[in-house]
Amino acid sequence: MKQIILATITAATCMASQAQDTTRRDYSQIIAGLQLDSSKKAGEGQYIQAAVDIVRNRDYAMNIPVVNMTALLKKNYITYPLDGMEALAPGFNGNSLWGMGSYLLLIDGVPREVGNVMPTEIESVAFLKGVEAVALYGSTAAKGVIAITTKRGKAGNIRMDMRVNTGVNVPKAYPKYLGSAEYMTLYNEARANDGLSKLYSDETIYNYASGKNPYRYPNVDYYSDEYLKKMYSRLDATAEISGGNDKARYYTNIGYWTAGSLLNFGEAQKNDRSGRFNIRGNIDISLNDYISCNVDATAIFYTGKGVNTNYWNSAATLRPYRFAPLIPISMLEADDDASQLLVQNSNHIIDGKYLLGGTQLDQTNPFAAIYAGGYNSYTSRQFQFNTGVNANLSNILRGLTFKTTMAVDYSTTYNLAYNNAYATYEPQWNSYSGVDLISSLTKYGQDATSGVQNVSNTWYRQTIAATAQLDYRTNVAMKHYISATFLVNGYQQSESAVYHKVSNANLGLHLGYNFKQKYFVDFNGAYIHSAKLPEGNRQALSPTLAVGWKLSQEEFLRNADWIDLLKISASAGRLHTDLDIASYYLYQGYYTVDGSWYGWKDGSGIPATESRRGDNPNMQFPRRDEVNLNLEASLFHKLLEFNATVFKNKITGNIVQASVLFPSYYNTGWPVSSFIPYVNYNDDTRTGFDIGVNVNKTIGQVDWTLGVTATYYKTLASKRAEVYEDAYQYRQGKPVDAIWGLQNLGFFQDQADIDKSPTQSFGQVKPGDIKYKDQNGDGVIDGRDEVYLGKAGWSGAPLTLGVHLEAKWKDLSFFALGVGRYGAYAVKNSSYFWVDGEDKYSVVTRNRWTEATKATATYPRLTTLNSDNNFRSSDFWLYSTNRFDLGKVQLTYDLNKLIGKKKFVRELGVYISGSNLLTIAQERETLELNIGSAPQTRFYNLGVKALF
Repeated sequence: MKQIILATITAATCMASQAQDTTRRDYSQIIAGLQLDSSKKAGEGQYIQAAVDIVRNRDYAMNIPVVNMTALLKKNYITYPLDGMEALAPGFNGNSLWGMGSYLLLIDGVPREVGNVMPTEIESVAFLKGVEAVALYGSTAAKGVIAITTKRGKAGNIRMDMRVNTGVNVPKAYPKYLGSAEYMTLYNEARANDGLSKLYSDETIYNYASGKNPYRYPNVDYYSDEYLKKMYSRLDATAEISGGNDKARYYTNIGYWTAGSLLNFGEAQKNDRSGRFNIRGNIDISLNDYISCNVDATAIFYTGKGVNTNYWNSAATLRPYRFAPLIPISMLEADDDASQLLVQNSNHIIDGKYLLGGTQLDQTNPFAAIYAGGYNSYTSRQFQFNTGVNANLSNILRGLTFKTTMAVDYSTTYNLAYNNAYATYEPQWNSYSGVDLISSLTKYGQDATSGVQNVSNTWYRQTIAATAQLDYRTNVAMKHYISATFLVNGYQQSESAVYHKVSNANLGLHLGYNFKQKYFVDFNGAYIHSAKLPEGNRQALSPTLAVGWKLSQEEFLRNADWIDLLKISASAGRLHTDLDIASYYLYQGYYTVDGSWYGWKDGSGIPATESRRGDNPNMQFPRRDEVNLNLEASLFHKLLEFNATVFKNKITGNIVQASVLFPSYYNTGWPVSSFIPYVNYNDDTRTGFDIGVNVNKTIGQVDWTLGVTATYYKTLASKRAEVYEDAYQYRQGKPVDAIWGLQNLGFFQDQADIDKSPTQSFGQVKPGDIKYKDQNGDGVIDGRDEVYLGKAGWSGAPLTLGVHLEAKWKDLSFFALGVGRYGAYAVKNSSYFWVDGEDKYSVVTRNRWTEATKATATYPRLTTLNSDNNFRSSDFWLYSTNRFDLGKVQLTYDLNKLIGKKKFVRELGVYISGSNLLTIAQERETLELNIGSAPQTRFYNLGVKALF
């Protein structure tokens, strides 16, 4: 409350000022010192988003990719702000910037989540990668920054932009599981492999295979049309209202979207739907020749209604024969009075014909829960408030300005649920002259509807952010361009059930100089503070330096008509960061009172005080040291535009608690105790490049644009605290995201093969199990035989390729976007592939090893026991995640000619689009498969946009 009052006072003070800003500069878009000139659009033409300002490309040493969202939405309507950005912004791979991991996302200068804003609210998205670009943001920006700038009002008549979209999501693929009869057959085989007798008789299997009575012999397909829709809908609508004059300008965005689900029965038909409503108001006020201010507010209301069960998890685990979801009342014996009484007393007669099915082990099941278990509602409320004051201090010193901002965000979530109890029924069947009837019912549970709403999972988070910035811009004789910025930047987040607030604070300094727009030198640095480190080591300086040379301004190239722009630049720097320090107080020793006790001679006992870690008063910041080079070019009157960067950075001094760095007596097994401290030790190295190329050409009456991006990075664990007996197991020198596992040699073919092979230490093995290579020749297969198998791509695929194609002919435009990801691997380790014990069988088990199929089998033998030997990380389960996705195709037609000169509707257009349309990959079926969650979908959309 105190912070909200302070923000309100700041806004009120701003509005009380007198005068008008003659510079007409709208400083409300401040992103830790980022200033947006309201007469310019970031991402358009010659303007780029730098770490201090929205500046002309000619004024800044390095190039920073910026996507103009306003322009993008005219040809590519998206509902997620970062959708497809890999194909538009080199250096971004969809997961990270340059493979560095979690980036800092800012919305109007405040750390927020990308879901806090819709694309229609956004003016531009900047991707800040290099050390020189992120230094001023402090510690939390060390892995890159994505800065989202929302729209502002502009002076002029009122403008109203309307947009309505409706579309359907169509599942791409479902998991495929065996039916009841096939499962029973294979389960009997698995028991035989284990030396056990059959569990299911041939007659039983026949009855389930015949399908003659699905209620007595159920064969439940959880992914069938009986329970799921073929598609589900999505609808969204947005209204944008903006306008104003020289003194005040406003922008308002009101949006709503709603989407259903695939479930098609019970409560899910009416209560499985989500919706989001948002309203944003950005106001800019110019008060006098020296003072301007902004007041921005946003409210987001999200509600997701759902059923009180995880249907998709059950679909991946429940075997198809377990129970019939519904029991037909018509099949009850007429003289079974007890069962008829149960029917009369039931609160849940489905469609007037069925009782809820179940067994003693399946009293609660997804079908009964969706029909009778009630529903829940997830609610999220987010309120965001920004205010800023901007002062032109030219009366003191020409070119001097000051600005300050403050933001308060508050988010809260909770669940409301109606948790109803329900009864399920297990039938006992008899056959009379070949007719199946239910002779009795066993009831489990009781029907009970309390009508009470239960509140759970309450959570809140509050963010307070503030900046103060002093800027100086000048030039001498139109030759020497000088810029300087001093800023104070900080934010703090508090969260429910989290003791220590997350804080970030730093001082920033920018010094820039360029001579005749040809030679550039920029210094950006930050003096940071972190409470995660011990006193005396909580501050550090992060300096960076960038230099640039615009060759196209030199005499020897100035007359080259085919060169529009040619510029090379380089930067280097050191960023200190606490991002990878997992928690607070790691520098302190930690002692605890253990629940165990130790007896003494007199028979008494006392609790044991045990150490969990030692002290390290010398703990320091990890740091990112980096050098990068950039080449930027525009040739043949913008026919070809090119931007490329190569980089190498090293993250030094990552904090670990490594036993190998200390004597063995620092760690004991009984009682469990450790005096090993956390220390700065591990180093990671990344090298790579990114490229962006655009070709713009008019052929006949068609304007074409072809854009290609490529981002490649390579990681290396350049220093590790480790000791292994075998050199091939050292993680140092291998990728940071390395996958480790055993190398397979196929299947054991018979007992003789097992006898002559090294001993497997992961449990009993039989013919049909996977055998592995003995890497160290010690005659035993164990963890020491694990080797490097491939890159996992934790921070995105090593190589990301993007392509977008645009074509415009008269009033018709076409847009397509695709993204390729290459060089990473994954392990097939979900329950769909690793099947043993009582697990549900997927179709991959059909090609299992048997004596008859030993030459062609691609899956190990089946077993009802634990299969630790087969189901562990190895190259047997390894697969490539290489893929190319056609992410978007949109066709847009402007109807402006049809509306003529009508003043009410100034612009009108319609478009159709498809998203997530096609995946080309060797392992496409695996990549498109979701196990235990809702399926991946294609989205087909029809939209209308209008300007009033």
